[in-house]
Amino acid sequence: MQSIRRILVIIEPAAETDEVANRALPRACLIARATGATLHLLVCDKKTDHSELLTDLRHVLEAKDIKVTTEQDWHETTHQTVVKVQQAQRADLVIKQHFPDSTLKRALLTPADWKLLRYCPCPLLMVKTDRPWKDGAVLAAVDVGNPDGEHTALHYSIVRHGSDIADLAGGELHVIAAHPSPMLSAADPVYQLSTTIEGKYREQCRKFQSEFAIDDAHLHIAEGPADVLIPFTAHHLQAAVTVIGTVGRTGISGALIGNTAEVVLDSLESDVLVLKSEEIIKHLQQELAKA
Repeated sequence: MQSIRRILVIIEPAAETDEVANRALPRACLIARATGATLHLLVCDKKTDHSELLTDLRHVLEAKDIKVTTEQDWHETTHQTVVKVQQAQRADLVIKQHFPDSTLKRALLTPADWKLLRYCPCPLLMVKTDRPWKDGAVLAAVDVGNPDGEHTALHYSIVRHGSDIADLAGGELHVIAAHPSPMLSAADPVYQLSTTIEGKYREQCRKFQSEFAIDDAHLHIAEGPADVLIPFTAHHLQAAVTVIGTVGRTGISGALIGNTAEVVLDSLESDVLVLKSEEIIKHLQQELAKA
């Protein structure tokens, strides 16, 4: 995370009146102090003028020796506004407080935060709790069942970001990899027994275990669906942050990230850092350049 130079922070005006609800800005300040990054505060609103709020926040942050700029903007929807400003500011990280939609609303409409997960072409930190990061566990979720180059690069990025956050917070890094149930009909004998599947997954984890000093006690290889096991493990560890990623391309115009990241966003009890593969980032940037 030391490469972060500019952080886009989404300010929710309603949340600023509630210290408990105001969760994105403290996380941004923590990272800015550690990296020396500049904060760019953004209010997404076309109706009400929030210049006084932004000025007040800028003065408060500058008094703490944090570099900050501010902006109010609107482009049709919140996620489109965030993406346009992120591109214009060349932000390396976007931080936003997550506001979950009701089950009924999710069934009828794609949640706004899900859309931001799909289209934001840089790491996105969704803040879900006001619980301090200090001394908290950090859970990095990897899918080592796909050992191709694109997945492998993303795995390292996920674990590296998790390691950086753990160092920043003074916490411990844990890694989880969910593997499928054995299938007697599988062509590869490895996938016919749970023990051999687990062994294969552990072997795939050895390289970054060595590089990031992750012992076996902090590596969790479990059988089952990732969207169930990730929240379960994060809850068990009382994780402060969960780091997840995606390389999925299916449905750039529809469900880019699709199942895992979107589903676990609402079920996790920790903050969530979502990373994309380099291929996805390039594709999104190309699409934005055409728009």
